[in-house]
Amino acid sequence: MTYRVCFVCTGNICRSPMAEHVFRARVAEAGLAGVVEVDSAGTGGWHEGHAADPRTVAVLEESGYGSEHTARQFRASWFPALDLVIALDEGHARELRRLAPTPEDAAKVRLLRSYDPALVPTPGAVAAGAGLDVPDPYYGDRGGFEECLEMVEAASEGLLAAVREAVKERTA
Repeated sequence: MTYRVCFVCTGNICRSPMAEHVFRARVAEAGLAGVVEVDSAGTGGWHEGHAADPRTVAVLEESGYGSEHTARQFRASWFPALDLVIALDEGHARELRRLAPTPEDAAKVRLLRSYDPALVPTPGAVAAGAGLDVPDPYYGDRGGFEECLEMVEAASEGLLAAVREAVKERTA
């Protein structure tokens, strides 16, 4: 049974496609590509059908990741098919929880940086509290995209561990 993860940011052209490509690479490296499906979307539909921001593409490609992407808007109807909905900031998390059709679906929403091992108080725990947003690099310079990639990569390690454990429990 496939485990499905969807990353969500505002317009699905910067942070969430970056997280999607980084996490997909981690999943493949872990030998879980046939078991874990990775996707992304935005809370808004302003960029639907567009490619990722050129700065996102450049930073991803220069770091050895894929970059093919078509932006789309997250739909509440997707919740039942997803196991985790990973928000890139608290505003996205609030919007996603509001969209969730059931409390169980709302419980699937997590902040990406809550999985960052440097921010997690104890192994296996999930971080909580302020300071877990991945800042939107869209209105800034390239440095913001590089910072975004660093945050995404750092959190992907902990997220992969959590997903690996969830997959193991599901198949046990």
